[in-house]
Amino acid sequence: MRHFFHIGYHGYNYRGWQRQPNVTSVQEVIEDTLSKILKKPIIILGCGRTDAMVSASQYFFHIDTNEGWDFDLKFRLNKALPDDIAVFDVFKVEDDQHARFSVSQRTYDFFFHTYKDPFLARTSSFYLLDNLDIENMKKAVALFPKYENYGVFCKNPDKHNTTICKVSSTQLYIDPKEERFRFEISANRFLKTMIRILAGKIIEIGRREFTVEQLEHCLATQMAPKTIIPAHPQGLYLSKVVYPFLEMPVRSEFAGVFQQNKEIDWKKI
Repeated sequence: MRHFFHIGYHGYNYRGWQRQPNVTSVQEVIEDTLSKILKKPIIILGCGRTDAMVSASQYFFHIDTNEGWDFDLKFRLNKALPDDIAVFDVFKVEDDQHARFSVSQRTYDFFFHTYKDPFLARTSSFYLLDNLDIENMKKAVALFPKYENYGVFCKNPDKHNTTICKVSSTQLYIDPKEERFRFEISANRFLKTMIRILAGKIIEIGRREFTVEQLEHCLATQMAPKTIIPAHPQGLYLSKVVYPFLEMPVRSEFAGVFQQNKEIDWKKI
């Protein structure tokens, strides 16, 4: 039988989602904890990979077991897991419903701020900037749904079967003081480091070091830019995962940083 787990995690202390030798990953911590609780080796399959220090305010994984359990697994997991990993829901699904391959849409949010704030250091990327070209940043963000091939904005594109990503929506938000920014992007799939690379180019456009025309030229011709500098990983969140059979509300109170308008009056630009 197959069970889905709806979770969230703050990735600052981890080398990404995927289990790797000699480093601590989110997958490893959850697998080891589940194995102890269920008293047998457990392998989990997640809805995607996140890079080192990247967080997820909504994430799903599944496990397959021959039998269920007669106790509150969610309670025991939350008691045993570290504070930066939370389990929101555990539920049974059909055996052909896959945490990764059944996803129809993923949404990421990238947050960055332009003044030094010790309380934002682990939840938002810090860039000491002023007088950003916000209008051209907005134009850059609006380009992405018009193109599908993102091979030139990907780390190791040759390791992907295809570099086609169907971007369904993008949006740039700003706070009233124009000191905090939020870049939101939704697509059916993303390539390795793609969002951080795009966010880096948006910041370069804001700094007048790259132009909207150059960005569109790269997308249209698939000619890579001279330099690719990904944005910092802290501040990037996998924030929404949708399946054809499932769309659960984001547990935003556990997101860790202004997912909704509770703390900041975000304005679309």
